[in-house]
Amino acid sequence: MNTSFFGEMLQTIAERGRALLDRTRNGRERRDRRETAEQRSASLVELCEELLSGRGEASGVALAREILTRYAELTTDPRIAFFEALAAGFGPDHARLDAAIAAWRALPSDTTAADLHQASEPRRQELFRRLNLAPGGTAALVRMREQLIDALDHREDLAAVDAAFNHLFASWFNRGFLVLRRIDWSSPAIVLEKIIRYEAVHRIRGWDDLRRRIDPPDRRCYAFFHPALVDDPLIFVEVALTTETPAAIAPILTVQRNVIEPDKATTAVFYSISNCQRGLSGVSFGHFLIKQVVEEIAREHPKLSNFVTLSPAAGFAEWLKRERADEASKVLNAADRAALANLDIPGWWQTETTREGVEEPLLRAAARYFLHARTKGGAPLDAVARFHLGNGARLERLNWLADGSERAMAQAHGLMVNYLYILDDIEKNHEAYAQQRTVVASKAVTALARAPARDVAPAGG
Repeated sequence: MNTSFFGEMLQTIAERGRALLDRTRNGRERRDRRETAEQRSASLVELCEELLSGRGEASGVALAREILTRYAELTTDPRIAFFEALAAGFGPDHARLDAAIAAWRALPSDTTAADLHQASEPRRQELFRRLNLAPGGTAALVRMREQLIDALDHREDLAAVDAAFNHLFASWFNRGFLVLRRIDWSSPAIVLEKIIRYEAVHRIRGWDDLRRRIDPPDRRCYAFFHPALVDDPLIFVEVALTTETPAAIAPILTVQRNVIEPDKATTAVFYSISNCQRGLSGVSFGHFLIKQVVEEIAREHPKLSNFVTLSPAAGFAEWLKRERADEASKVLNAADRAALANLDIPGWWQTETTREGVEEPLLRAAARYFLHARTKGGAPLDAVARFHLGNGARLERLNWLADGSERAMAQAHGLMVNYLYILDDIEKNHEAYAQQRTVVASKAVTALARAPARDVAPAGG
């Protein structure tokens, strides 16, 4: 698909439509400079109503572009006011909905059902569709939703606007529209720059570090792209080809390591998965990405038989802190609390005296965290666990002091996790998780969760 051609065509339509719009533009611009925050958002809402009222294609595209341009100039307060207007004034048309309900009750049929479905749709969804006609409209709407997400932390009344975005993005970013591309040193510089910027798990420290991750024959990077967001990845995964399941991140990221020939590798390690577009939160690409990358690598290197992750556990330290503070905790006993008190000593992991005694109770607590800690909805508390278990992986191994970075020590006390993708079991594991929220785990992890103090099962198995 020649996306630049269609982009230029939309741009031309927008320019012609601008000439068709009769709006005394200069007078409006002078007035805009005197408007308050509320007035700026109100005038933007007027333009949205105008866009929904129906115009020709050219003028509609031009108006959509003007709305998005003016929205991008809003500061926080008028932006929130605009979201409030979308929540309060762009729901379903009540008169139309009442009429559709009456028609369905009088004569239930496919036709009246379809009319009722259309009438129940919030007007904000159609508004977003029309805004998407503008050149760069999809990217602008993704940014708009990112700003909405920031507001949602303390404005639950805006949830209906977010629901409209979610509904549309789930269709617009359907797997059928996504393109998997391998990222290597020959990829466009603009894409490589974004890989550096978007890396969310293990920071990429400049171009040399990036090259070490994507250029050697035993390293891979794959990303999903969407035609509407040219050269802007949606999600990417970094892969290391190794001869064994890794228990720490340092040997993978180190500058001084022995590069292996791909045909000698037995294991593909997914050690970093980064979502790039915060505005697309809740739209799942990851399970498609993992599945397709596994298929791609297995096709290229048939000798690979082991597909594992080396994953962070960002919420573990906070959960353990709560358990340590809870005198009635069913996870920790008095001896555990005494041993884990060393976690409060700065740099505790750097000396044997403060490190001693922490490993055993910490790993037992971690096993219980991954197997039993749940959200209110009954899903595993750990977000990364939800992702991989939902994709059909098995919780394979807990790795003590696997990441010594400042962030990993603060978030997980250095703990990292291996999730194992056994190709023949993926569907079965996925179904068990989807239907009963079952955490499929290795015997080593389940034994850890059951083990009493100083009776820890060895990793593996």
